[in-house]
Amino acid sequence: MSLEQRQKTITLIDEARAAGARLNESCQTVEIHPATYRRWQHDGQVICDRRAMAERPVPSNKFSEFERERIYLTCDLPQFQSLPPSQIVPTLADQGLYYGSESSFYRFLRHANRQHDRGRAKPRQKRSKPEEYRTTGPKGLCINNYSITQSCIIPVVLSCSSTRHGICGGAG
Repeated sequence: MSLEQRQKTITLIDEARAAGARLNESCQTVEIHPATYRRWQHDGQVICDRRAMAERPVPSNKFSEFERERIYLTCDLPQFQSLPPSQIVPTLADQGLYYGSESSFYRFLRHANRQHDRGRAKPRQKRSKPEEYRTTGPKGLCINNYSITQSCIIPVVLSCSSTRHGICGGAG
């Protein structure tokens, strides 16, 4: 909410309180909590949102640039070039090395635009959505079911028949 909107909201609440309304009901009317009303004011002045300007400390477990480079270099080694991180991390663990989790490897490779189809895997193909079928009345939907046997494929066509209860495939 912008500073102007905050000022207008505070003004409305103050006018309602001057007319005899209670703080809780006034805040409920403009859909804010009374604690928010108090937080938005400081020494009688309406203050702007300070969350965007807050200094946030760097997480203590954030990977350093050296650790990121080590992961990139590891993925570029000839023995790991064609392997996905789900195989690289366990291989490193067998050697007694731990550079990061699989998800960290995937995240760094994706961030560096290096997470492509690795190895002999075929590239992904874009698939279209399956065709939609809708029925508008009774007997409007037929389902083809193909049963596979050892010798041949037998098509079975199930159709809706009008039944006493309106259930498809039932005996009528």
